[in-house]
Amino acid sequence: MSHRRPALKRLVAGLAGAAAVLSAAPAFAQDYPTRAISITVPFAAGGPTDTVARTVADAMAKAMPGANFVVENAAGAGGTIGVGKVARAKPDGYSLLVFHIGMATQPSLYRKLQYKPLEDFEFIGMINEVPMTIMVKNDLPAKNMAELVPYLKANASKVTLANAGIGAASHLCGLMFQAAISQELVTVPYKGTAPAMADLMGGQVDLLCDQTTNTTPQIKGGKVKAIAITSPKRIPSLPDVPTMIEQGYKDFDISIWHGMYAPKGTPKAVIDKLVAGLQQALKDENLNKRFADLGATTVSTDRATPEALRKHLASEIDRWRPVIQKAGVYAD
Repeated sequence: MSHRRPALKRLVAGLAGAAAVLSAAPAFAQDYPTRAISITVPFAAGGPTDTVARTVADAMAKAMPGANFVVENAAGAGGTIGVGKVARAKPDGYSLLVFHIGMATQPSLYRKLQYKPLEDFEFIGMINEVPMTIMVKNDLPAKNMAELVPYLKANASKVTLANAGIGAASHLCGLMFQAAISQELVTVPYKGTAPAMADLMGGQVDLLCDQTTNTTPQIKGGKVKAIAITSPKRIPSLPDVPTMIEQGYKDFDISIWHGMYAPKGTPKAVIDKLVAGLQQALKDENLNKRFADLGATTVSTDRATPEALRKHLASEIDRWRPVIQKAGVYAD
């Protein structure tokens, strides 16, 4: 009997501790947030994903009275540094991630990825979809795909196709573009979108495909020449730029989407608050105007949910795996 009493005491103590944790969880969620919520962007400041995150942060702050969102940039290694930082963060609702389609391509691009996108995160919801623009430097002698493709094939060894690094949206679009025209080009990776765009405007590189959130001002300002939009339909912010489909590339449809995530184990009650805040933010007039001005489309409320984001991510992983494997592009 004397041996059973300590075990019984430990059992009682354990049950009491578990009950205390369970009773504290609703109170924690009810008080949440009590301090600033960090949104990590796994790229440098000023890029398209950074623009999306800051726009959403402002709208969510209005949608969640008393909440304060701070955007932090953790660039490097194609976004894996920032994503890994959030995967390892304390699951208390104060560390979030805003990331684009790279969440779906990283499992195929990186041999030694330190996290599993479908398993190591809680899902909050999708944010928007952003078409890409295929652009050339102003003095390149082509104004549409019919003129561009023959020029690229004739000068393939000299033409330079810029991208913002392995796994970046511009890299993925570049892979699809080369496959569509059946021509490999000389690719030039940069450490971010900003320097790639700067060199395109300066004429140091010939070609770039990137998100409208980053390219619309430069196109409207006449600093680069737009050849095509990658969405199925033309976009209001660039109505004179034809789509790839219009120009005969019927299967060329690529949009870069953004989603919001939290570390695995973040309490459901906290996730529910963040989902409600995101859904309300996506109805914000200023947010929608900002996205529209940049050519982005805000997702509907039914897509700004954990279930919709998880399903979309899984389908995108399956979609991009054969594209990346065929291209033979990998990173350690």
